[in-house]
Amino acid sequence: MERIVGLWRNMSKPEALTLADQIEDWFQHRGWMVLKDWADIIQHKASFLISLGGDGTLLQAAREASSYGIPVLGVNFGRLGFLCEIEREEVFSALDQILNNDFEIQERLMLNALIKRAGQENISHLVLNDVVFSRESREGIITLQANLSGEPTVSYPADGLIVSTPTGSTAYSLSAGGPIISPNVQAILLTPLAAHSLSARPMLVSDEEKIEILLANGEKCLVTFDGRQSIEIFSGQTVLITTAPIKALLIRLGTRSFPQVVREKLRDRWHE
Repeated sequence: MERIVGLWRNMSKPEALTLADQIEDWFQHRGWMVLKDWADIIQHKASFLISLGGDGTLLQAAREASSYGIPVLGVNFGRLGFLCEIEREEVFSALDQILNNDFEIQERLMLNALIKRAGQENISHLVLNDVVFSRESREGIITLQANLSGEPTVSYPADGLIVSTPTGSTAYSLSAGGPIISPNVQAILLTPLAAHSLSARPMLVSDEEKIEILLANGEKCLVTFDGRQSIEIFSGQTVLITTAPIKALLIRLGTRSFPQVVREKLRDRWHE
């Protein structure tokens, strides 16, 4: 392992910046190079990246690092923290474990969303969590039609639709009534938002499907990618969603199983 580590910090969290300085000192005492600038991290190809923030910070870090094959360790400074592997008080014991090569790298499915715009350049977004279609406040109900591999499949008259990865199943989709999906499952989830039809149900499809979402009814809707960037699409326009050719790489230490994470984060105490 190259002795280079990158730090990805949530700059709005002072405690994350303080811990970043402590981590930098810890590594430097062990002869490691610590990089904080993204251009330097890419240029020197850091062995791994430490994300200091919440799940949103980790999403950003993992998405950016995926193109360079850099794995990411998530340290939770947020609230729920489904994705982050460790809490802040566990950092240095976790780093010892990593330096002893006692960890594994988990691949997470990502999606590529292609917005087709007649007469204009197409726009492509890489997402780790979800692509969210939502009506704008002044709009009434919209209808989003999902075509699987070119064939009309299901119509969603609703306030919107979430197309998510298994990683994203514990995010917005969960609050909308969607199921929790193990990250080991290679599938894509469609979850309607406030559906206006009893037949408009969540759907789990193969990761090999080409999913085309058509705005079949309604003047326009907003499409948001991992909660960060948004674009308007208009009646008759489509978004093509497919599995991305690259994976997000997350460092796992084996300290918590997926069932344990679900149990802890949802505060389920039925087993006690």
